[in-house]
Formats: sequence, C-alpha cells, structure tokens
Amino acid sequence: MSRLYNADELNRTFEVLPSWQREAFTQFSSMIADEHNTYPCVPGRMGYLSGHLRYGFTSDPRLHAASEELASILKQYGAVSRETGPYASLVVICETPADLKEHTTVEQYQTLFWQILNRTTNLDTMPWPEHISNNPDDASWEFCFNGEPYFCFCATPAHQHRKSRHFPFFMLAFQPRWVFEAINDDTSLGRKMKTLIRKRLAAYDNVPAHPSLMWYGQENNLEWKQYFLPDDEQTLSKCPFLRMQQASQRWTK
Repeated sequence: MSRLYNADELNRTFEVLPSWQREAFTQFSSMIADEHNTYPCVPGRMGYLSGHLRYGFTSDPRLHAASEELASILKQYGAVSRETGPYASLVVICETPADLKEHTTVEQYQTLFWQILNRTTNLDTMPWPEHISNNPDDASWEFCFNGEPYFCFCATPAHQHRKSRHFPFFMLAFQPRWVFEAINDDTSLGRKMKTLIRKRLAAYDNVPAHPSLMWYGQENNLEWKQYFLPDDEQTLSKCPFLRMQQASQRWTK
C-alpha cells in the first residue's frame, strides 16, 4: 500500500527514500518556501509552513499502478484530513522518467491528468456525495473520492509561461472542499485572499491569470476547468471526467 506522509516523517526517512522522491520533495520545499519568489497559492504555502500538508508518491502516471496507488493515498488522506489543520492539502508527486519529462507537451500532460483521474475514480467504492452534483457542467460539481470532495490541481514539467503550474515532476494536489468554507467569495477573508493570490499570480507567472479561475459555486464557474490550466488562455470545450459514463457502461454489461 502506498504510504501517506507528513513533513516530519519524510524528513526522518529522507535518506532511505528512492532518489527521485528525495529530489521531488526537495524541489517542492524549495519552490513553496521560497521567500524571494513567493508562491502565489496562499493556502498551499501556509499549509506547508504550518505543517498541515500531507504527501504521497506514485509510479509513472502512465501506468495503471499509479492510479491504484493514488486511490490508496486518497483513502488514507480522507480519513485524517480534518485532523491536519485548517490549511489542509494533499500533495502527490508521480515518478516522472526522463522520456516523459523531455518529450511530453502541456496538451499531452492534460490528457494524462484526466486519464489518471478517470482510472482512480473507477477504483472508488463509495457512493458519490449527495450534495455534490455528478455533472461536471454544474457549478456544484467537484472531484470526489471515498465520499470526500476535493479541488484538484496539476503541475507539470512542460509548463513554462504559467510558472505557478510548473514543477519538475508530474504533480497532483487535492484540497478538501471544507477548507474553503472560511475562504470563499462570501467571506471577508476569502475576498482578501483572492486579491492577494491574484496579485501574486501576476508577479509569478509570465501570462495573465487564466479566465477560468473563479470561486466554487460562483455563477458560470466550472471547477474542472481550473484543475488543469494550459500555458495559454485556451480551455477544453468538454470535461474529460467520465465517471458517470464509465459507471453506465459497467451497469449495461
């Protein structure tokens, strides 16, 4: 079973981790804790500095094993996330061999991202939460696993202009929906944080904030469009998340 770590556990076992995991965690720590080039995601940075983040590693994301490992990590995380602190998030870094890093475009990584989410949701044995729409074209939709809704985030080695979505490894992050109860557009704290994040994004990225960036539940907002942002302002016309279609295929067999 893939292991869920906190920062202290990673630091204690650092020397026995595979070399790529040591490199990935070191790179992540350097990126998110950099005081001279401040990472724009305020909750993510606060979560790291406060020790609220949890971590996991998977195989090459092109392999089915990676989805099995991700499903295991998400199940472990869902059981403890509310005990980890108000800036809770799960960071999952995938083994990213040289051929994947060197020969994969942003668009190909986008396809890979939705493939791993589709494979992972197929391993979910819990019903979809009743209060979350199962239609990605509904503003209340969010990716769910084991009964828990999450905002998903993907960073890749191919992103160059949108540096907030660049990372030397294929990386996924899952932020529990309950984290946003105190930081959304209906709260003073949420509005202040939105302004701060937009200001930091403008300084961090080489391109303007993507037009798909909105708050959960906001009119015309579709969460899935924010999960994987391209390096330009393009967006997919249709959500590639196929849970309901895959379920329907299983029922009719």
